[in-house]
Amino acid sequence: MLAIRLDKELEDRLASAAKRSGRTKTALARKAIEEYIDDLEDIALLEEALADYDPSKNVSIEQVRRELGLDA
Repeated sequence: MLAIRLDKELEDRLASAAKRSGRTKTALARKAIEEYIDDLEDIALLEEALADYDPSKNVSIEQVRRELGLDA
């Protein structure tokens, strides 16, 4: 269970969006939080990948095409 306080402007926007979409404020807030957490997790994965990035392991597109037999 989670209870949050929203300022009036955000509460009004949420209520308006819920009314327009035919969904509840709770459903919209849940979806927004879920998507935000997904984004944060993606950013963390990207930061990990960038920390491990080794430019010496780069492969040219020409080499990839050769290795896959795509050179015509």
